[in-house]
Amino acid sequence: MKLELKGITKTFGSLVANDHIDLLVEPGQVHCLLGENGAGKSTLMNVLYGLYDPTEGQILVDDEPVVFKGPGDAMAAGIGMVHQHFMLIPVFTVVENVALGNETTKGAGRLDLDTTRRKIKEISDKYGFDVDPDALVEDLPVGVQQRVEIIKALVRDAKVLILDEPTAVLTPQETDELLDIIRQLKTNGTSVVFISHKLREVKAISDTITVIRRGKVVGSADPSASATELASAMVGRAVNLSLEKAPARPGEATFAVRNLTVTDHNGQHVVDDLSFDIAQGEVLAIAGVQGNGQTELTEAVLGLQPHARGSVKLDGKELLGRSVKQVLDAGVGFVPEDRQVDGLVGAFSIAENMILDRYDRAPFAKGIGLKPSVIAAHAEKKISEFDVRTPSVTAAVGTLSGGNQQKVVLARELSRPLRLFIASQPTRGLDVGSIEFVHKRVIAERDHGTPVMIVSTELDEVLELADRIAVLYRGRLVGIVPGNTSRDVLGLMMAGIPPEEAGNAAGLHETAATPTTERHDGGGHA
Repeated sequence: MKLELKGITKTFGSLVANDHIDLLVEPGQVHCLLGENGAGKSTLMNVLYGLYDPTEGQILVDDEPVVFKGPGDAMAAGIGMVHQHFMLIPVFTVVENVALGNETTKGAGRLDLDTTRRKIKEISDKYGFDVDPDALVEDLPVGVQQRVEIIKALVRDAKVLILDEPTAVLTPQETDELLDIIRQLKTNGTSVVFISHKLREVKAISDTITVIRRGKVVGSADPSASATELASAMVGRAVNLSLEKAPARPGEATFAVRNLTVTDHNGQHVVDDLSFDIAQGEVLAIAGVQGNGQTELTEAVLGLQPHARGSVKLDGKELLGRSVKQVLDAGVGFVPEDRQVDGLVGAFSIAENMILDRYDRAPFAKGIGLKPSVIAAHAEKKISEFDVRTPSVTAAVGTLSGGNQQKVVLARELSRPLRLFIASQPTRGLDVGSIEFVHKRVIAERDHGTPVMIVSTELDEVLELADRIAVLYRGRLVGIVPGNTSRDVLGLMMAGIPPEEAGNAAGLHETAATPTTERHDGGGHA
């Protein structure tokens, strides 16, 4: 199916999100869109999918103009979309989510979930998704929820599949599997519009690349273009893809986790006897395939896990058992892995979200009253400092792009003196320009003398930021290794292989794969 956009313009009041954009997607082509967060990529795809009416321009399918009044029209025309932010109902099962909007019935008008269940199993088996059709979505890890979104589109047999940052929540292994799926779809004649900030993926999968900046198409490129050229086109300036940082100068180990164990509702240990330290002025990265206890670890530190035992001390004072507010007041800054659920209140303004953890104290409050002018001035300053793209501090934070929402979270958490900074998936869904900015802020916090714990499934990010790397597997600590450990060794450790064996298996007998021993590492449990 041939798809063409001609002169698509979309405005929101005075904001021009898309400015006369032309785009041609040929049958069986993987067409990648690159651009900063807020550049207009997702808006353009929402126009194509019928979620927004274009202010100007037209959509053509096989050279015939079409008008989509909603996603149902787009799906009927053979266009499917996997959104960056999941469109799933948490309390429904997988099969119920997939069937929603595409229901079939049998005998006396009863809902036929068996047919949908069978389709899910066929797709799961074909592409190796390993998704239980009868599992509740709210019980699934983020990575598995992403697979459900992809299944929803594949069940509807889309001729053009729009993937909006589809690998933002996937591990490197899952990403490779997705790229294989895209290649299979292409071979079968399906066109794919692939939106991603990850240059490695774009270069690996694309047939052609269109770059959008500030709502306009600024150029096209072949996948043979260098990563530096693509990054510069995205942000309109030279971008340094390698983080420049001085060697860490660790001080006293002021954050200590000892024998931390967290159990789930079934009594299973999702964090199992975990022990490690973080010193002032160093970054410890927690690496591992998603779902191996990383989320529960950060929740335990923040006071969000009721079934945690052991010890978590900051500056010699116990945090375990304290409330979230008490933990934050102890000087802990926290960037959660899901900014929309745990990091922001979507209906609140940007200014209000900037003070969620300090709304009740000076200078933002006096007595029981807030000081709106001070709150607005604070937000204006942070919007400028963190380059948040928004028309106003009064705009609802839920209307911002994912990257700009993340900047709001970072601005809030890094705007007060910290004794510990924890960031879980800090650059999830961000473009290269925003990633460069976030990484610099993380290292600046480290160099300020703060202990920093980064939780990331992005190996590139782990290797970029970490002074030491702790690898988790099934809730246990496989080992702690230096930040310059090879990707091969880390990949094997993420499968549960101890660092010494991983180093030998990778042929790196005398590399940086030997565990550090200066500080407690929990014994390098396998």
